[in-house]
Amino acid sequence: MAPTLSLLSISLLFLLIVSPLPSSSQSSPTLNSPETQFQRLIRGFNLSPKHDVNTGRPGAQFPEAGPAMVEWPLKLPVPGNSIQDLGHHAGYYRLPHTKDARYDVAVNWLCSMKNGPFHIANNLSLLWNDFGWDQASNLIYVDQPTGTGFSYSSNDDDIRHNEDGVSNDLYDFLQAFFKQHPQYAKNDFYITGESYAGHYIPAFATRVQKGNKGKEGILVNLKGIAIGNGLTDPGIQYKAYPDFALDMKLIEQSDYNSINELVPPCEQATKLCASNGGDSCASAYGTCNNIFNGILAVTGNINYYDIRKQCEGSLCYDFSNLETFLNQKSVRAALGVGNIEFVSCSSTVYQAMLMDWMRNLEVGIPALLEDGIKVLVYAGEYDLICNWLGNSQWVHAMAWSGQKNFTAAPTVPFVVDGAEKGQLKSHGPLNLLKVHDAGHMVPMDQPKASLEMLKRWTAGKLSVTGSESWLGLM
Repeated sequence: MAPTLSLLSISLLFLLIVSPLPSSSQSSPTLNSPETQFQRLIRGFNLSPKHDVNTGRPGAQFPEAGPAMVEWPLKLPVPGNSIQDLGHHAGYYRLPHTKDARYDVAVNWLCSMKNGPFHIANNLSLLWNDFGWDQASNLIYVDQPTGTGFSYSSNDDDIRHNEDGVSNDLYDFLQAFFKQHPQYAKNDFYITGESYAGHYIPAFATRVQKGNKGKEGILVNLKGIAIGNGLTDPGIQYKAYPDFALDMKLIEQSDYNSINELVPPCEQATKLCASNGGDSCASAYGTCNNIFNGILAVTGNINYYDIRKQCEGSLCYDFSNLETFLNQKSVRAALGVGNIEFVSCSSTVYQAMLMDWMRNLEVGIPALLEDGIKVLVYAGEYDLICNWLGNSQWVHAMAWSGQKNFTAAPTVPFVVDGAEKGQLKSHGPLNLLKVHDAGHMVPMDQPKASLEMLKRWTAGKLSVTGSESWLGLM
């Protein structure tokens, strides 16, 4: 894998945001249970994982002893080239502070359904993604937390329950990666992700900075983090649900008045979670999801990832090709995973992280900003579940030295090819972008605009104002 690009980005995958089933009985424990919500995710994306969690089954092709990271060059056909020709690698990394955990890693490959170099066609062939983020940076995709994707452990103790465990595993992996690939260690490094990555990313970035300042290992040249339609500060974001639903005409004023009565109990429960942790966080999860349940009870079969669309029964998106493709014997052989099957979603991991859900991860971001780490928060305007309003509110409420100037900063158009694709607000290292004509998955809905966003942001040119300056960046 030749270091042809000066940037290196890591994208954090899995444990997608899920929502409860709509119900006229907002307090129903069955409809508000984590298992019910998890099953909604499975049905909504048309996914059918054969296994609840990846424990590693016989046939995995890695040595029991030897190097911590084992890599294979990929040998999969794509139009005009093979992936091997392009220097793409996949492999396993043995996590040192676990009993038997291995991360599956794909460098500059297609593991992302939306922003990777390739799309999966209906006939399961690979097609080029003209707007893959590999055009702006070298990419690393990590199947995480342990137990999802092809990452696995045979020991239940390795299943993570909080951001400390997840971020420590990621930091250990990154150290091993740079040790094996020192040519990338000095590259500018960015962490990106969406949805529940609103939790993962701040925690991981904070862990990287801690390691850098403590000189724990190889210096990671962290330059920025980008969170797309993320869940970062639940206390603020859950409170924003009724306002967003009313603004977008999903509910009537009478519905709003009723649902908004559920906000104070959520706020109180979130405060108890922050102070007490443990079971109080599980309680906050149920209490606050009553707000979302109330909205879905009114909206019916709306696609809460993109409110312009309706779900067909329980089906909101069909991502089954991803699961089918990755579980083909030829693909698994190319990846070196043997008989291990791809676990698209894990109920075990979902429930293990349940007490992490209502935690506020915004608290670590001000320190990153003070260190000069660039922060980009972007959100598609038609997403309900991690909507732009809630994201905007937590960003504006965040206390840091530039808060006053950020609040006073003008909102300017984000223009691509002469057309406005969003609204941008910036001050210093902080950028907030509302993306037009997009739902929860911005790279899927606005692929060209999202790539342009990434290019400008990593180049330090996203916050340039004025139409002539914008157009000059095309």
